[in-house]
Amino acid sequence: MANTYTKIYIQIVFAVKGRQNLISKENREELHKFITGIVSHRNQKLYAVFAMPDHVHILVSMSPAISISDLVRDIKAGSSKFINEKRWINGKFNWQEGYGAFSYSKSSVDSVVNYILNQEQHHKKKSFKNEYLDLLEKFEIEYSQEYLFEWIEDGQVAPTELHISQNKEL
Repeated sequence: MANTYTKIYIQIVFAVKGRQNLISKENREELHKFITGIVSHRNQKLYAVFAMPDHVHILVSMSPAISISDLVRDIKAGSSKFINEKRWINGKFNWQEGYGAFSYSKSSVDSVVNYILNQEQHHKKKSFKNEYLDLLEKFEIEYSQEYLFEWIEDGQVAPTELHISQNKEL
């Protein structure tokens, strides 16, 4: 698109199906590189990626040539196939349906990158569920509990899904 200039920063968050801890530290860097390749191949710029055992955070700047949902679909489909081909787990690996997408201003990029890259320390203080609910509230996103990710609580999994996208300046 000639004469179209944009810089749209999006944090994308999605979880392992059943919120199981299936992404090992030993495989994390290889998964990061693979996701980086998908984002780059789609002509988007990746600022940060970090995979916890049960979920992933990504910060990208997006051009208007691709939708957020198409990029997330490509990342999730490609990385699922990659993980399954590598046989990192017994059985079949899948991501949960849905994702969260949160937009940020340029002035917030450094703090969001720092936040993403420090997920291990962050989750020593706060669960993924609490982190995710805080993001929904911070971005003033109306949601229904029945459409959130599957949460593992007291050994039970509640079947739900999420697909949201919202703009918000910090």
